[in-house]
Amino acid sequence: MKFRESLDKVAAFGKKVGRRNWIIVGAVVLIGTAVILNFILFGGNNNGGYDYNGNETEASGNLGAGGETDAAGGAEVDGYFSSVQVSRQRARDEALEVLQSVVDNEKADEASKSEALEQISKLAQEMSQESEIETLVLAKGFSACVAVVSDGSASIVVKCEDGLIPSRIAQINEIVYEQAGIEPVNINIIER
Repeated sequence: MKFRESLDKVAAFGKKVGRRNWIIVGAVVLIGTAVILNFILFGGNNNGGYDYNGNETEASGNLGAGGETDAAGGAEVDGYFSSVQVSRQRARDEALEVLQSVVDNEKADEASKSEALEQISKLAQEMSQESEIETLVLAKGFSACVAVVSDGSASIVVKCEDGLIPSRIAQINEIVYEQAGIEPVNINIIER
């Protein structure tokens, strides 16, 4: 009997929130997941571009004699950074549009509107943190950087001429911790 009452309460809550609001929340979750998966799947290899034996990996570009990146590999890497930034911005714009439609919807209840405003604020904060991290990483001498901050973790893709050595990893970890408060164990650094 208690199970049936609990089931009725869940059903009543679902009806109160409304199908459209559930769809909007689901869309926001899917968009966020797509951004993170895109970054992880196309961000490079799992070891952050460093083989921990002191050697650069192929993720840093096409290596010629003496470890220099050739022009074609450099253009490909630069295109990668541009495309990631564009796709990240497009996904965020779509998420913000969906959230704003919840806020503007006259039929949405106050709890849904409040949740949407909270998510908008969170996205704005993450976008600001990403921008600050990217600027500071570039200031440390990296050639290119894309940062993705989400739910207490960060993925940082960098391009650097001298390889991703432990001191450079420490610099990035410090910047991310100072700007976003994310512990190094929750930071994934990838050299492209």
